[in-house]
Amino acid sequence: MDGRKNLDQLVLERGLVAPETFSRARLVQEETGERLDAVLTRLGLVAEQTLAHTIADELGLPIATSEDFPQEPVALDQVSTRFLRDVKAVPLAQHDGALKVALIDPLDPYPLQALGFATEQKIAPIVARMSDIEAALDRLYGSEHQADGEDPNAADEADVERLKDLASDAPVVRLVNGLITRASESRASDIHIEPTDDAVKVRFRVDGALKEIETLPAHLKSALVSRIKVMSGLDIAERRLPQDGRLRIAVRGHEIDLRVATSPTIHGETVVLRILDRSKLSLDFKALGFDDSALEPYLHAIRQPHGIVLVTGPTGSGKTTTLYASLSVLNSPDRKILTIEDPIEYRLAGINQTQVKPQIGLTFAAALRSFLRQDPDVMMVGEIRDLETAEVAVQSALTGHTILSTLHTNDASSTVTRLLDMGVEPFLITSTLNAVLAQRLVRRLCPHCREEYVPSEAALHALSPELTSRSIARLYRPVGCDACDRTGFRGRLVVTELLEMNDDITRLVLARAEAREIQRAGIQRGMRTMFVDGLAKAQAGLTTIEEVLRATREV
Repeated sequence: MDGRKNLDQLVLERGLVAPETFSRARLVQEETGERLDAVLTRLGLVAEQTLAHTIADELGLPIATSEDFPQEPVALDQVSTRFLRDVKAVPLAQHDGALKVALIDPLDPYPLQALGFATEQKIAPIVARMSDIEAALDRLYGSEHQADGEDPNAADEADVERLKDLASDAPVVRLVNGLITRASESRASDIHIEPTDDAVKVRFRVDGALKEIETLPAHLKSALVSRIKVMSGLDIAERRLPQDGRLRIAVRGHEIDLRVATSPTIHGETVVLRILDRSKLSLDFKALGFDDSALEPYLHAIRQPHGIVLVTGPTGSGKTTTLYASLSVLNSPDRKILTIEDPIEYRLAGINQTQVKPQIGLTFAAALRSFLRQDPDVMMVGEIRDLETAEVAVQSALTGHTILSTLHTNDASSTVTRLLDMGVEPFLITSTLNAVLAQRLVRRLCPHCREEYVPSEAALHALSPELTSRSIARLYRPVGCDACDRTGFRGRLVVTELLEMNDDITRLVLARAEAREIQRAGIQRGMRTMFVDGLAKAQAGLTTIEEVLRATREV
């Protein structure tokens, strides 16, 4: 159907109405919410017969006669009456795996796609006049008022019921389930459903990059959003405020969780689904991209009987996964581990996980205080956002507990100055902080198609003048193959820097030194920056130099 005209284009191209008249009809349609074909015929701008013949001529389809309409409903158990009324369609007959359907506007691909989803049959369309369709719907399925049973004074309630009906229609159920399955099989981390003026765009985030997957007809907007809201327990009638929910669905025999967030826009509600597939969560540090130079001292830091270890980086840098991997290392029958998270992304066996609920006073700081009465060994705090949480974390570490948490800073040394800026006393930082791990995610080159090359000095200088001072014998670039969906990349890995506390760092913290001085002291004691770590991984063929520069440029 790609390249096919829509009804607007056809009406204007064939000269059925003047452009000025068409614009007025469009305004009426926007005010009343009616279909365009209904407005054109109701206002007497285009005769039903003329409209039907024009569409049939454009598509090379026959026009339905009274003999074509059945005496009994066809495919009644596969398609709801409400849906047929919404799209103005009547199933006529089933034969050899095909369903013959009369429609007012076969130019619109949505009814054909939806009917195909619902019936799992090939749809053979035929054009019909609106009066014939409506008469057949009333005769076969009862009048619209009888079928709906609506109280004309209960518009809001009726609208909610209509949304529920749309959400439960088989085509919409199949569509949503299909999108989730495709996203999971594509290794996507997020599904973005975004309404525009005349369509609904679907994008997947794969390996950190968004790519457009499909453009759906605008008719699907309400049904698609309503279905997701029903699945995630959200209020389908609330379209003015953002909502957050969660759902669980079986995909290819195993269950995955999805975190759902809706938000109103000028074109309708946009929906983002974060895919939390436990079966694809790797808690192995080596698989995540850690090398021994950072991993061994990091594991030493988290295994200390008390103290704070912080993981830092921007949103989407893999901090939560690193913390979960850390907890999996520490998780044993002789340790009690408690977490306070916002939100809980994955459920971990053997670990007591708690979700923050600020509306009832359950904040990070409040939960951490209560944890101290639970005889814990290790506590994980989703994020240190304020002085109160930082102070409770410090006091917990001073009383013999191990605290794991995150901060949003650009690099490891900036984490120390951030704590100072929050108001934490320098002597408390030096007494409790074991280490800070800063990290970023870069796309991993596909091992099946990556290509080795020798970069010229000019090319290196164009990328970054800093590269020309280094001995770089070879690098790798993406090519694209079936294994990586022609992107050249498959998966992601971390680039890290680990700042360990030592005498030099302690002296600088007590003197309230700047982050740059702390970083310089760390490098002198063997700290490898994220850029240097990334460069080593680029030379090893794990990623590209462009990815490393993109991820670490601001550091």
